[in-house]
Amino acid sequence: MARPACGSTAWQRRRAVTTAIYPGTFDPAHNGHLDVILRAHMVFGRVIVAVARVTAKETLFSVEERTAMLQEATRGLGGVEVRPYSGLTVAFAQAAGATVIVKGLRGQEDFEYERRQMLMNRHLSGLDTVFLMPSPIYALLSSTLIREVNSLGGDVTAFVPPPVAERLAERRRKASPPRGRRRGAR
Repeated sequence: MARPACGSTAWQRRRAVTTAIYPGTFDPAHNGHLDVILRAHMVFGRVIVAVARVTAKETLFSVEERTAMLQEATRGLGGVEVRPYSGLTVAFAQAAGATVIVKGLRGQEDFEYERRQMLMNRHLSGLDTVFLMPSPIYALLSSTLIREVNSLGGDVTAFVPPPVAERLAERRRKASPPRGRRRGAR
C-alpha cells in the first residue's frame, strides 16, 4: 500500500483510528483466518474478530468455545479483540464503532457470495467491505475441510493454531471408540 504524498504522519494517524470487524463462524478457526486477522491488523489500527452465534446450522464448537480459541490464538496482538455476536453483522459493527468490514477471499468461488453480502451490508448501513486474500499457502483451507479431515483421523495441526489443534484432538478422542472394540460390535 502506497503512503499518501502528504507524509507518513497523516497515514499513521488515519490507521490508528480505524476500527474494522472481521466476522465469521470460525468453526474452527484455521491459519488462513489468522493470516487475514494479521493482514487486517497491519492495515487498520483496531480489529474486532466477530464470532457469529449461528442458529441456522449445527456447529462443532459452541460460540463460547470458538471465541475462547480465537482469543487464545490472538493473545499478544495489541489492537485485536475477539467477541461473540448474534444478529445482523452491520448492527454489531456499528455498535462496536467499526467503520469497515473485512472479509477473507480464498478465490473466485468466494467472491460472488461475498459481493452480494457486501452490497446488502452497504445498503443497510453504509459500511464498506474490504476483501483480503490470505497467503497462497492458506488459500485452500476451509473450516469444513479441517473438520472433515480431523473427523477421519487426519492430522490438521499444521493448518490450525495450537489452541484449536488441542480442542480438535480432544473431540476426536471423545468420538473414537476404545481401542480393541469396533463400532457396532456386540
